[in-house]
Amino acid sequence: MTNLIKELRELTGVGMMEIKEALDESNNDKDKAIEILRKKGAAKMGKKAERATKEGVVEAYIHPGSRVGVLLELNCETDFVARTDDFKALAKDLCLHIAATNPLYVSPNDVPAEVLEKEKEIYKEQLPKGKSEDILNKMMEGKIAKFYEEVCLLQQPYIKNPDIKISDLIAQSIGKIGENIQVRRFARYVLGS
Repeated sequence: MTNLIKELRELTGVGMMEIKEALDESNNDKDKAIEILRKKGAAKMGKKAERATKEGVVEAYIHPGSRVGVLLELNCETDFVARTDDFKALAKDLCLHIAATNPLYVSPNDVPAEVLEKEKEIYKEQLPKGKSEDILNKMMEGKIAKFYEEVCLLQQPYIKNPDIKISDLIAQSIGKIGENIQVRRFARYVLGS
């Protein structure tokens, strides 16, 4: 039991009491406990999402070899939190992730309508003929979700733990830090491009 709590703490960053409650609720099923913790984290994140984020940091990352660089604006509610090691570590991890994966947008809401329409046109051509409208719609939704996962930072699997998305990583940090955190913007630079 202690090892399971420790493992979940490392995976989620959630406090031990919350982990113990989730394990009790899931009858010590690790996967169900993670799901419970993620739902609670999303609920906390939802409550905090309305709060203003006017403080934060601009983090810079230069990849070894100096060929790729990232600038990231990560916002939080107070300058106190912006100066904490946990917040700075999150900013660094996000910069590293951006350098490695090259997202184009922060979230699906940032994808221009014309870009999304162009993708939908391409996907329509790829869909098989003779399938029902429901199946075709589900296939289209899947292709769009995959597109968002490729180009939107918050939808991408986290490079250090592909079992979670960047939005989950931020939700974990919100749960741990206790403030709303938002990626405001980022820029990725590649030498010679």
